[in-house]
Amino acid sequence: MQVSSLNEVKIYSLSCGKSLPEWLSDRKKRALQKKDVDVRRRIELIQDFEMPTVCTTIKVSKDGQYILATGTYKPRVRCYDTYQLSLKFERCLDSEVVTFDILSDDYSKIVFLHNDRYIEFHSQQGFYYKTRIPKFGRDFSYHYPSCDLYFVGASSEVYRLNLEQGRYLNPLQTDAAENNVCDINSEHGLFATGTVEGRVECWDPRTRNRVGLLDCALSSVTADSEINSIPTISALKFNGALTMAVGTSTGQVLLYDLRSDKPLLVKDHQYGLPIKSVHFQESLDLILSADSRIIKMWNKNSGKIFTSLEPEHDINDVCLYPNSGMLLTANETPKMGIYYIPVLGPAPRWCSFLDNLTEELEENPESTVYDDYKFVTRKDLENLGLTHLIGSPFLRAYMHGFFMDIRLYHKVKLMVNPFAYEEYRKDKIRQKIEETRAQRVQLKKLPKVNKELALKLIEEEEEKQKSMWKKKVKNLPNILTDDRFKVMFENPDFQVDEESEEFRLLNPLVSKISEKRKKKLRLLEQQERHEQEDEEEPEGKPSDAESSESSDDEKDWVEEVRKQRRLLHQEEKRKRQEQVKEDQQTVLKPQFYEIKAGEEFRSFKDSATKQKLMNKTLEDRLKLEARNGTLNVSDTTVGSKQLTFTLKRSEQQKKQQEAEKLHRQERKKLRRSAGHLKSKHKRGRPFH
Repeated sequence: MQVSSLNEVKIYSLSCGKSLPEWLSDRKKRALQKKDVDVRRRIELIQDFEMPTVCTTIKVSKDGQYILATGTYKPRVRCYDTYQLSLKFERCLDSEVVTFDILSDDYSKIVFLHNDRYIEFHSQQGFYYKTRIPKFGRDFSYHYPSCDLYFVGASSEVYRLNLEQGRYLNPLQTDAAENNVCDINSEHGLFATGTVEGRVECWDPRTRNRVGLLDCALSSVTADSEINSIPTISALKFNGALTMAVGTSTGQVLLYDLRSDKPLLVKDHQYGLPIKSVHFQESLDLILSADSRIIKMWNKNSGKIFTSLEPEHDINDVCLYPNSGMLLTANETPKMGIYYIPVLGPAPRWCSFLDNLTEELEENPESTVYDDYKFVTRKDLENLGLTHLIGSPFLRAYMHGFFMDIRLYHKVKLMVNPFAYEEYRKDKIRQKIEETRAQRVQLKKLPKVNKELALKLIEEEEEKQKSMWKKKVKNLPNILTDDRFKVMFENPDFQVDEESEEFRLLNPLVSKISEKRKKKLRLLEQQERHEQEDEEEPEGKPSDAESSESSDDEKDWVEEVRKQRRLLHQEEKRKRQEQVKEDQQTVLKPQFYEIKAGEEFRSFKDSATKQKLMNKTLEDRLKLEARNGTLNVSDTTVGSKQLTFTLKRSEQQKKQQEAEKLHRQERKKLRRSAGHLKSKHKRGRPFH
């Protein structure tokens, strides 16, 4: 039994563990239980609580004694008796079930909606009757006062089948192209249907007229959400007389008061998947909304998350066992999920031992689900090369990162860095050797980085210890032994560059400060000697002497700074002269440029202007072409822009056009002269 905890709410998974095949004999099952610890520790709450391949829908009868589930393959329905904790019966069907409903308190009256438009009725003995609706159905609801079944599907009409008269009634004509889900309020009988356009239409079954219309698609769109298509209604559920929850195909749950067309609360699952089902939990004022990946439980007044549940496989349907803390799920796997949450309520009467079991587990806590997982951030995934797994079942989103299987993490880590263990082993050996060396007699050993600074600090520390060994003074921490400054003597990036300009200008100041410290130490030594010789002699020196010393130190410091500046200027001047000599000695070699075929070289200026033009942005080039007349921008009647380009001609094309023009002019002259001669000949004038 796995235990997970979120927001300090414990969730017990009762369906986890290995499942034994049906064809195994009892002897082999007992042998496996003795050998395998996982098989022995598993809890089989209901015997054979699974489907051959996939479970699609699951429901509990009103008396709480029977659990009915449909699945494939082959299409079938299974009924489990909770009082016997075993399978009561199994019936195979002709086609897959879209949804079903239990009309009686027990399993004696069941209605199935198939994916081939058939409606199948089952009684206590088995199959009873089958009929067909005109269009493919997606959901249906039962109106108890009138004994009417309301079917919605791939049509704008809502089909009504009266079970008392045994015939179809006039359908309800909606404004939608198709309808996805429907529900009937048990308090006042209001019928509501969710459409593909993202609207909810409410009808009064007594008058068969529409009494309300809600545009949920517009209300579900928030400032942070990205919508690629119109959200459709995928789930619908009434609670009491005035509350209604609507789930959309984009992963939002809207909570409505029927007296207002604006939602009281909009909750986003953040996965972008259609909401499969919505349930209300009365004792704690919670709403349980589920998509194919996660089941979220949140407060219906504030929207605050209470807890969440993520099964290993995709969810098809969710059923909350009435008046208890048990949750049943139909998944894309043979096993149906059973979860027990003690905070939601007590265990059902037929499995009351779960309360004692969970109390014992809380007294002796064991490892939770997350002990077998490794938490990784997005940066860790980039280093491991696993960013393509985001959104897949291998990664579970949690807070600012993801949970992944610890075995997968170790495998990928070994593939990315196969020598990580060898490096770790060498580091451990080196640390052990250094620990043994630390126990030996320590010699004065300078670090590899900033040796001069370390030597200076060591000398100052020794002088302090020599001068003040008699006085009981609290020892101040040394920089060399302080862990905060340890990197300064280990990392080469912290090496002091003594040739830099900043260091050379600040070095006189540093040296003078160190000299002052030495002078103060010498003064203290002299004072101690004078005290021993003559106790009546006043301590220290006169103020005039101190002021004269400080003024001399300042003068020396200023002179040294000026000296360093002069040296820096001389070095810069020398570098510039060397650079000029190198430039004079270098001989410039001619550069050759290749001209493309079909182009004529005119000058380097044209190539430079062409290069400048290519470096400009598209907007600047369009403006320049508009000024030159090669581009024309005009507005169309529709409101868009029209661009007209005029291609430039090369020099060769221009010369060819000029030659053709001259040739045409010569031919015209020849034609004119020939026509003139013919006219003269007709008039009888002789040739000359």
